[in-house]
Amino acid sequence: MTDLATEARAPASGIPFDNSYARLPERFYVRMPPTPVSAPALVRVNRALAAELGLDADALASPAGVEILAGNRVPEGAEPLAQAYAGHQFGGWVPQLGDGRAILLGEVVGRDGVRRDIQLKGSGRTPFSRGGDGRAALGPVLREYIVSEGMHRLGIPTTRALAAVTTGEKVYRETALPGAVLTRVARSHIRVGTFQFLFARKDLDGIRALADHAIARHYPAAATAGRPYLALLEAVIAAQAALVARWLGVGFIHGVMNTDNCSIAGETIDYGPCAFMDRYHPQTVFSSIDHGGRYAFASQPGIAQWNLVQLAQCLLPVIDDDADKALEAAQAAIDGYAARFDTELLAVFRAKLGLFEARDGDLALLQDLFDRMAANQADFTLTFRRLADLLDPPEGDAPAPRDLFVDPTSFDAWERVWRARLADEAATPDAGRAAALRAANPAVIPRNHLVEEAIRAAEDAGDPAPFEALLEALATPFEERPEHARYRLPPRPDQVVRQTFCGT
Repeated sequence: MTDLATEARAPASGIPFDNSYARLPERFYVRMPPTPVSAPALVRVNRALAAELGLDADALASPAGVEILAGNRVPEGAEPLAQAYAGHQFGGWVPQLGDGRAILLGEVVGRDGVRRDIQLKGSGRTPFSRGGDGRAALGPVLREYIVSEGMHRLGIPTTRALAAVTTGEKVYRETALPGAVLTRVARSHIRVGTFQFLFARKDLDGIRALADHAIARHYPAAATAGRPYLALLEAVIAAQAALVARWLGVGFIHGVMNTDNCSIAGETIDYGPCAFMDRYHPQTVFSSIDHGGRYAFASQPGIAQWNLVQLAQCLLPVIDDDADKALEAAQAAIDGYAARFDTELLAVFRAKLGLFEARDGDLALLQDLFDRMAANQADFTLTFRRLADLLDPPEGDAPAPRDLFVDPTSFDAWERVWRARLADEAATPDAGRAAALRAANPAVIPRNHLVEEAIRAAEDAGDPAPFEALLEALATPFEERPEHARYRLPPRPDQVVRQTFCGT
């Protein structure tokens, strides 16, 4: 098994790199530095995350730090590389993808003892760029910063944004746009597609080395299992089931659930054409490139299982020397995904419905609400958030959940069944249950029109104020602060965002 327990010492750069992935075989990646830019300027350093990593935020924000964040200077201790991977994109097999616009600088072990990657995204061309320029525009960088930090505050496992800088250069998509680089932090950037890259090349030694690394880094308990690689598969299945259930709990649509965007660490990764639903409908799609609705809201649990099947296929040769036994064991693990996901989903939504005890009819109660929300164009976030007000009414004339429904009596019919379900549990004061509901249902999410507003202000007018204000509101998503009232509102008809874009 890979040894990750090396001692990291802070170099002159102040970043205590300890780069375990760079110690893997060099066929897993290409060593190369980021491409310098002409005039880097700081947009933002995530000071809270820097503190978690044991880094000096002031040093990162200094001119020398910005040079590192832009890719103009490789800090001492870094071992920059572009990772190789393959993947299924919208179900179509691509044998070689890889980091086409990202460079992994290295890894640090944070104050919590967790090892994390530090990666520059938008840092120039690599051998995996496939004709692209390797750069990123400011808009997609801000989108990933906003949404990933919003997801973190919502308690959902995710990559995070350590910093964003502009490059002083233009990138060309449909029009010329200001360029930027995002510094992304992740528990790792190992994807299902990383295993697929090796499997497609029949590189069984590589699969073992990568699996050993993943076990040591993410799932050390698997190392002592009778079949460590089967235990790795089972652990990834559990992590993905929990992750996608949490996505559904906040109305999140990833948009590009390709296998190369599926992290084996169980984190949300690659915020391209992602979005949060306003009005609920299970078939909601925002991504401009998802023409067939493959990654619609309600399709995400099944797609996660499809991705896990691809991982299982890669691990079959190392799970057991007997091919039949390996297949039987892996199939059993995959077959267990559905029940595991249902358990995770019900745990998420029982909390969102204020249910403290499990009952057999809970899934039907939830599905009935979903059906009524879809038929009545009800706002996803506000419907759940306002349930607490029915038990502990706020002062004044507050809007009710029924006001979100085209036919309010449809909600009234569901509410009667819900209240009867609450009464079936052990007595709990309404105020206490309402507090639990407010802790489970956010008031503020990264709504699409607010994200777009922040991007437009920054890209078109050079105004960072909406970006900063939105991040401040997202920092306390379960609180209803008066100064954040506008961030709790659904979009007006003229503000509705119907499509989101990849940004590559």
